Amino acid sequence: MKGKETCTMNILILGSGGREHAITWKLAQSSRPLKLFVAPGNPGTAEAAVNLPVDPLDFEAVREAIIANAINMVVVGPEAPLAEGIADFILNDSALAGVEVIGPCRAGAMLEGSKDFAKGFMKRHGIPTAAYGTFTHETVDDAINFIRSMRPPYVLKADGLAAGKGVLIMNDFDEAVSELRAMLGGRFGAAGSKVVIEEYLRGIEMSAFVITDGISYRILPEAKDYKRIGEGDTGKNTGGMGAVSPVPFATPLFLDKVEERIIKPTVEGLKKEGIDYRGFIFFGLMNSGGDPYVIEYNARLGDPETEVIMPRIGSDLYDLFEGVARRDLASRKIIILPDTAVTVMMVSGGYPDSYSKGFPVSGVEKVSESILFHAGTTMKDGRLVTSGGRVIAVTSMGSTMQRALDRSYSSVREITFNGMNYRKDIGSDLKNQIG
Repeated sequence: MKGKETCTMNILILGSGGREHAITWKLAQSSRPLKLFVAPGNPGTAEAAVNLPVDPLDFEAVREAIIANAINMVVVGPEAPLAEGIADFILNDSALAGVEVIGPCRAGAMLEGSKDFAKGFMKRHGIPTAAYGTFTHETVDDAINFIRSMRPPYVLKADGLAAGKGVLIMNDFDEAVSELRAMLGGRFGAAGSKVVIEEYLRGIEMSAFVITDGISYRILPEAKDYKRIGEGDTGKNTGGMGAVSPVPFATPLFLDKVEERIIKPTVEGLKKEGIDYRGFIFFGLMNSGGDPYVIEYNARLGDPETEVIMPRIGSDLYDLFEGVARRDLASRKIIILPDTAVTVMMVSGGYPDSYSKGFPVSGVEKVSESILFHAGTTMKDGRLVTSGGRVIAVTSMGSTMQRALDRSYSSVREITFNGMNYRKDIGSDLKNQIG
């Protein structure tokens, strides 16, 4: 890549949701000459990039798209292709020599792809996390005894990727045992062939993010997301109903603890274990009594957190990506804007359970004070229609959280589609923490 500063860089972003739209939106603001492609993308990404009808899990089709469009860099959005080894596939193909990948190799993606691996990694490197045990169908009796030895609530996690649905929290012992047997019996397929049983951590959750070149790292804005479908954090877990950044309780002292106790030993631990990790690391954290504990790792950015942190990055995102590719991230600056960003997710009626698709979406052209990141939309007969559970992420900036909230909710009221649902209390739990 050296010597190409004045040449147009062709970048392929893999994915189709709000996270990929937010990354595309931010890259489109680069001062560098970039041509952006998204596979498969959505109507939002089409405003700033060329959408390609390619499945990110079809590695041969990705390879053909890279060659056909002279791609210089691939940015991997979702977890599944990372866990399947898309980075290894690209970097080990002689026909793709020189193509850089923002996203870890399969070994690095194990931080997300296997809860058991992640917990063992944290234990090996002294990273604070909940006490745990890992069990299989053959050791179910040991698992039941382990649950019996714990105080409720009981936390059960499918070891592998389960589309965000593999974590169960129960107060009743008999229910926990029943769910354990169901998980080990195939409820989540191969993802549940192992089950991690954890101590329940009490506190308040937040997410931290870094980008790393495998040597150094840059810390991105933190965020707090809202996973439950209903107000007051009630109802079923979803992929995320909204997010806020910055997080009022994430004081400089707390964030220093996060860096010293969690971020640094994670990056150093990956190096010690010979894992060449180049890309994003997501830290799902619990603030328990002022101390941070890792709930989970993700090997990519979160969704909808990406939609709330990208607008707060004041520097050039491509410059950070180039730093990862060239292994000189330590020399790259990141500017984080002081304003608050708020994202409110508009979802289909019935989500996260069954829902209908194909409903026309109206009013997006009326929105002027917010950024609309498309998450589950498509074009049909020239009209924007719904195509997923989470449809549009409405993100606004403001000098205060309340101003950002007011803008997002004002924009939400301009948009309509059949069965539309959204949470009306995003950020309300944080208001009493703002000084």
